[in-house]
Amino acid sequence: TAGAEKRSSVKTHRRFISRVICVSSMGRKNRTRQRFQCDLKVNGTRAGSNSDSRGLFWQGWGAGYSEIIKENKLFEHYYTELKIVPEGEFEEFMEAMREPLPATIRITGYKSHAKEILHTLKEKYFKEVQDLEVDGQKIEAPQPLSWYPDELAWHTNLSRKILRKSPLLEKFHQFLVSETESGNISRQEAVSMIPPLLMKIEPQHKILDMCAAPGSKTAQLIEMLHSDMDIPFPEGFVIANDVDNKRCYLLVHQAKRLNSPCIMVVNHDASSIPRLHFDQDGKKDILFYDRILCDVPCSGDGTMRKNIDVWKKWTTSNSIHLHGLQIRIAVRGVEQLAVGGRMVYSTCSLNPIEDEAVIAALLEKSEGALELADASADLPGLKYMPGITSWKVMTKEGQWFSDWSEVPTSRHTQIRPTMFPPTDPEKLANMKLERCMRILPHHQNTGGFFVAVLVKKAPMPWNRPDGSSADAPVEAVEGETPAEGNPSVPDTPDPSEVKKDHVCGSCPIKMKLFGFKEDPFVFLTEDDPIFPPIQAFYDLSPDFPKLNVLTRTREGKKRNLYMVSKELRNVLLNNSERMKVINTGVKVWSRNNDGEQFGCAFRLAQEGIYTLCPYIRARIINISVEDVKVLLTQENPFLSKLGDDAHTQAKKLEMGSIVLRYLPDPQDLDAPQCPIDLCGWRGKTSIRAFVSRNECLHYLRMVGVEVFRDKQGKRNDGSTETQEEMSKGCALAQS
Repeated sequence: TAGAEKRSSVKTHRRFISRVICVSSMGRKNRTRQRFQCDLKVNGTRAGSNSDSRGLFWQGWGAGYSEIIKENKLFEHYYTELKIVPEGEFEEFMEAMREPLPATIRITGYKSHAKEILHTLKEKYFKEVQDLEVDGQKIEAPQPLSWYPDELAWHTNLSRKILRKSPLLEKFHQFLVSETESGNISRQEAVSMIPPLLMKIEPQHKILDMCAAPGSKTAQLIEMLHSDMDIPFPEGFVIANDVDNKRCYLLVHQAKRLNSPCIMVVNHDASSIPRLHFDQDGKKDILFYDRILCDVPCSGDGTMRKNIDVWKKWTTSNSIHLHGLQIRIAVRGVEQLAVGGRMVYSTCSLNPIEDEAVIAALLEKSEGALELADASADLPGLKYMPGITSWKVMTKEGQWFSDWSEVPTSRHTQIRPTMFPPTDPEKLANMKLERCMRILPHHQNTGGFFVAVLVKKAPMPWNRPDGSSADAPVEAVEGETPAEGNPSVPDTPDPSEVKKDHVCGSCPIKMKLFGFKEDPFVFLTEDDPIFPPIQAFYDLSPDFPKLNVLTRTREGKKRNLYMVSKELRNVLLNNSERMKVINTGVKVWSRNNDGEQFGCAFRLAQEGIYTLCPYIRARIINISVEDVKVLLTQENPFLSKLGDDAHTQAKKLEMGSIVLRYLPDPQDLDAPQCPIDLCGWRGKTSIRAFVSRNECLHYLRMVGVEVFRDKQGKRNDGSTETQEEMSKGCALAQS
């Protein structure tokens, strides 16, 4: 025992040292990304966390694992017996599983310039790739996913090796990297895009993403919420949850790229995520969600094309061990779903024990409160197999059971009745399990996936006020009141939950390695002395929602000001003791002490410019396409470098923070056909734009300017960038 403890201690110490080395060698900018990579290297990939392409996202396209043999006889035997693959297609199915997964990109759909990015991709990069040959091999041009709306998702078989061999492809790769970092493109596995599409999101929907990290699906939900960019604060919001504290920060990184005031990241066990309260019509009510995404942890055998470790680690016991957790998470989801709402349940597993068995158990528990929706017409062009209604359970030793009655008593703690299909034929037929959707890799060159859409018709039996069902499931959370379905009788509010000083202190969240503790969320009051100078300087409109502004400190000078939507503010104020909030809000102002002499100590932040702009009525300079090029290719241009119109406007303004606004000209079809807002600074004799490097490159591409660095850091004209020049950002663009 002592020896085992010593070995365990040494192993733990090595893990700690490995992580510290990783962390100490990283730049602050890449800390979140590399922290996650280090964790994967030390601990290995967490099995079946979800179907998002984590390694692919950060490491590039088409990583190779030639040293691992892609063979597992038990896997083949299991799925041959279950017959989830159509007769005569099993060999094709296995061949597809052994092939590398195509890289897939999705254009961010909610930004008004999604069409501009699509135009750039199709007319420039894809056309260049189309006739390209590398090592005598013709490159296959990227193709749109037939089932994804508006050609906003594409897949390609380009590998990292090929990308590095051609300057044109390297140029394409740099474009993808910078646009991904600025939030305009997401690298996401094709099947991972399906669940958000089936949720049918509208701007007023309250949405819960139960197992959200790393966040590709969450990003989709945010995009759909902001489908109308003319509305800075949609009525709805997204609460994104994950049980792993470290993965929550990866989730924050993903969500922050979209600069939305309607997203909140929280850290809870999804199977016992707390029920939240909010104020409605002057009284405290229970928060029920209009849409819930339940993408549960799974064995992940549908990810074999990218997670090569699954080939050697796959066993049937993985599914057996996860089944109970999946049911608990799904039950907790439907408990918090509003009547009339939709919950999408999904896994990246092909195993019916994690798929149809969970859905069948959920439908049986609901006693008619839930029904499977027919989503067959929602994604035209998507090929899938209908859910199955008959399956067996196999132990890791290879023993099969067709019914619970066959399971010996010694196995009852491992194999449960809910793992088998219902024995009553009428009950089974009424469940309509064929409405589930299983995506097989060989049908459209994707990963494997399972998805089911549930609609809530009535409160769950154990939450009905009439007490018609006395048997609450074991998954019910202790202390919850059965008030669902009777919102007119809200819970009695705890006085400690109503914060008179508008302070929402998130529960202390300490990371085991880094010892990080979250700052509190402090909402400003309408009469806060910070507002008058800002109001006067930017001439904010009377309807500016001051109460939605918050900071992350109770004491000292406020460095940054953030904004959240009215509904998220409501949630924060009423649930500060219930939730472990990791992050929320979008930064709209940053303190700049030099600005005090000009009348305002806060300059505009680019992250929140599209949220703020509808309320700003002063400090705006209208600029042309040529002005955009000057501002983003020169570090500190003189005012005289601007066009006559912009120059005249700039001369009338005092020094300080400004908005640089481009409005499209419908007559000039060669110019961008979407508005652009940039944060800037009007100096004594010069003017500059405060835009991050990747966003700068994005806007330059929109106005027809391209930047490309070769492997030696040389620009198009052959000169070499110094590190100092690169840090200055956008002054390096070449027409």
